[in-house]
Amino acid sequence: MATRALDSRGSNASTARTGGRASPRAASGVADMRARRYDPTETKARVLAAAHMLFSRQGFAATGTADIAREADVSEGSIFYHFGSKKALLQELGRRHGEAMIAAMEEGYTLEDLEPGITVPRVLRFVRDNMIWEGAEAECADCGPKAAMASNPDAEPFYHAAKAVTTDWIKRHMQAALGKRGVTGVDIEIAASFTHHVVGDAIDRWLCAASPEEADRVERETVRYIRAASGYPLD
Repeated sequence: MATRALDSRGSNASTARTGGRASPRAASGVADMRARRYDPTETKARVLAAAHMLFSRQGFAATGTADIAREADVSEGSIFYHFGSKKALLQELGRRHGEAMIAAMEEGYTLEDLEPGITVPRVLRFVRDNMIWEGAEAECADCGPKAAMASNPDAEPFYHAAKAVTTDWIKRHMQAALGKRGVTGVDIEIAASFTHHVVGDAIDRWLCAASPEEADRVERETVRYIRAASGYPLD
């Protein structure tokens, strides 16, 4: 807010000196000040925060780069300078979303000590608390990431980037956990892909559960299934 006030004062002063008309030089100076106001790291952070907020509120398709620039209080050109395109911006948001999900799953544990009884409940609650897609408040048939992907094709870069990050983490986690237990002969590439799909389906079912009891059942059976598939004891 303070920077906007400074811009306003500078513009008014220039207008007064030119008899009510802002001179081209003054207008250029205000634009230059706006462009240089934040360092590159801060500019990127402001753009990402604004984009995340706007996408969450009004959806991917309805949010343009001009909207993001206005919310972030930066020039629209700076978005293209730092990210290249709206698609690349969405990919960066998806990557960060995936990294935040991983941090939530890992908190307090090493990779080899994590097991489905820890990671599944954590990922379900992370997704619930960090929903960025449209349709989060819709009826069961319309809620969850899969429904969002189907109804919001503009969101694909976000979801694909998040999936790439989390699937890579599943591979590393399985390698560490299986290695600790001396389990061999598992095709990590295929197993990680299957696990990602199972958890994705569980997220949709859990978010769309008709009752707390149904949500608990989905969570419990997802943990049991992944434990069984990964060779964990089912106690």
